[in-house]
Amino acid sequence: MKTLEELGNYYNTVLMPELIKLEEQRKQVLKKVCLVNGIVLVVFIAILILLFVIKVPIQAIFFGGFIAAAVIVGIYKWLTSAYVKNFKSGVIENIIHFIDDHLNYARDAYVPSSDFMKSKIFSQHPDRHQGDDYVTGLVGKTRIEFSEIHSEYETRDSKGRSTWHTIFKGLFFIGDFNKHFKGVTVVLPDTAERLFGGFGNFLQKMNVSRGQLIKLEDPVFEKEFVVYGDNQVEARYILSTSLMKRIVDFKKKTGKRVFLSFVGSKIYVAIAFAKDLFEPRVFKTLIDFSQVVEYYQDLELVIGLVEDLNLNLRIWTKE
Repeated sequence: MKTLEELGNYYNTVLMPELIKLEEQRKQVLKKVCLVNGIVLVVFIAILILLFVIKVPIQAIFFGGFIAAAVIVGIYKWLTSAYVKNFKSGVIENIIHFIDDHLNYARDAYVPSSDFMKSKIFSQHPDRHQGDDYVTGLVGKTRIEFSEIHSEYETRDSKGRSTWHTIFKGLFFIGDFNKHFKGVTVVLPDTAERLFGGFGNFLQKMNVSRGQLIKLEDPVFEKEFVVYGDNQVEARYILSTSLMKRIVDFKKKTGKRVFLSFVGSKIYVAIAFAKDLFEPRVFKTLIDFSQVVEYYQDLELVIGLVEDLNLNLRIWTKE
């Protein structure tokens, strides 16, 4: 992992010229956003007053508000699209190369839903799956790929009204584990036992759709995670004492909900984030080292999985 001093030098020599150019673009974009959306807002308020005067049903007014909000969001995305593109090419891609020059970056690509489902971490098939900030390449001997993703499914009520529900939102990582697994092992956050104690353990056993509940002899790991699989021996072989400790340490490091699985010859890791990562500021200045540190730490968090989980240690060979 690079030091903050190294990042500071990189910020001053490589990133600063890019940020200065982008800061000028940000100011121009902000003026346009404020002007255009201000006009839309004034028009909407005028229409709203008219609707109240002519006593239109309140449902129609709420619908009009929804349309106005959608228009404002659409205009915002349109006006900021070129700025976001330039920021990701000039800043995020450079930070990735600073971390490891062997990595490749594609701002509009993402881990596809097929690989998301191969992980077996989430059983619900997505109806809408999107993302960005796709990174691929070798870290040491380990081939990795990851991106931000937002995966959702749709439900409809008796009147046909649609509601979208998040399956997962955050960073999704795939790494080569250098071993072909015979079965599937899934490691999930253990909320049931922490909330309900012994009854939580009963609920875990009842989750038959996940396969067999696998109990491990590490009380710290068992407190944080629950493990399911279809091969008890292999699951215990994979989840060695050292790997369980590394997973617990990584979870503490992130402060996020962490999901893992071992399928085929891959390790899949999902790190939940509520916010969109690697997006540029519009309403605040870009000339801010602390913001660059945040981008760097979020990227290093997932790229550093190779070191955190010791994936370059080739203790197995593929069959």
